[in-house]
Amino acid sequence: MAHQARQAALEALRRCRRDGAWSAQAMDAAIKKYDLDRRDAALASRLVLSVLQNGEYLDYYVNLFCDKPIEPGLLELLRLGASQLLLTDRIPAHAAVGETVALCRANGYSRAAGLCNAVLRRLAENREHLPGIPGKGTAEYLHLRYSHPKWLAERIVNEHDYAFAEAFFQKNNEPAPLTIQVNTLKVSAEDYGRALARQEIGFEAEAALPGCFTLPGGSVTALPGFAEGLFYVQDKAARAAVEIAAPEKGMRVLDACAAPGGKSFAAALRMADEGSILSRDLQEKKCARIREGAERLGLNCIETQAADARVFQPELENAFDLVMADVPCSGLGVIGKRPEIRQKREEEIAALPAIQAAILENVSHYVRPGGVLLYSTCTVLNAENSEQIHTFLQNNPNFQAENFQLGSFTSQNGCYTFWPHIDGTDGFFVCKLRKTK
Repeated sequence: MAHQARQAALEALRRCRRDGAWSAQAMDAAIKKYDLDRRDAALASRLVLSVLQNGEYLDYYVNLFCDKPIEPGLLELLRLGASQLLLTDRIPAHAAVGETVALCRANGYSRAAGLCNAVLRRLAENREHLPGIPGKGTAEYLHLRYSHPKWLAERIVNEHDYAFAEAFFQKNNEPAPLTIQVNTLKVSAEDYGRALARQEIGFEAEAALPGCFTLPGGSVTALPGFAEGLFYVQDKAARAAVEIAAPEKGMRVLDACAAPGGKSFAAALRMADEGSILSRDLQEKKCARIREGAERLGLNCIETQAADARVFQPELENAFDLVMADVPCSGLGVIGKRPEIRQKREEEIAALPAIQAAILENVSHYVRPGGVLLYSTCTVLNAENSEQIHTFLQNNPNFQAENFQLGSFTSQNGCYTFWPHIDGTDGFFVCKLRKTK
């Protein structure tokens, strides 16, 4: 069945390249198509993630042993084989080479089977003493070694420093944990922890975030109590943002860019499902996902509405105690979980700051005097984060940044950026703003 796992991985990679599919969706479809068992599904998923996270790194070494142009379909196969040789010690070299050559023949590349065999054999023979990637200390090195966009390497080095950037990129290439939030309206954190322990599922509890558990990974739906709504998936940083906003029982809350709903759910739980939360997003199909999640969790205080957060609605002016605006962004903070984001070009995200600024300005009118506006993104670029806040505060003297401390997370000027290699979370920015009375 290992051959089927590799075939499934190859098809998922093809869908990502040709159709722009999200890797998780492409992998799920391939697993179902080939009816893989848990072990082979894990192998296929691991191979897909390895290739997507290390594309430029694998290409560099493949090209060392191949002096001919390689078409995209064949390169996909060579990457798949090279990832098994260079990035894991669990797969014997002969299996990595032989299975990849077999995939060549089975997928229309019989004429290239000899080339594939030769390149992978040379990689196998030399993998213990491969030449290092040149240019250490430069953005070009980080680009090749960790397979992040060169423009992003340059930006992070410039905004921080080289060592910081390397630590960030290295962490993004490590397996990402799974973080869940216990639905404390249905079960206590202690009881749910005991349910995990009974199934011998290891976890770590986050002291500053009650009911927040970090697990090594695996299938979400296979965890105890999924269908019963005993938990939902949400990264620690996103959960922390809601704790920082501090919604309370009876409050009226607006989640302005709510899909897939995690912050609305966290706020509802913190409010003991007492009060009202208006969860809005641009598309009705996204609102439907929020409603489905709220129903599974048994939350009644959440109402959904499809709306453009840039368009002012007079009836909402000064109507909310708390407005949360997790605005559309480049997503570079979750590049470890969604490796396809590495394919984004710098020009693709150039329009985002204007959209973010328009949303922030508009929803600020919905905060009542004395209320809180929480701005957040799942990215790490200053242009989408601190620079947005600086401009907003210059233009809106009726708002002030409010400092906060949550466990080890301490703000500066009301802002905090979570980093994977520092905080063990997604890359995530949050700022707490108070509207003066």
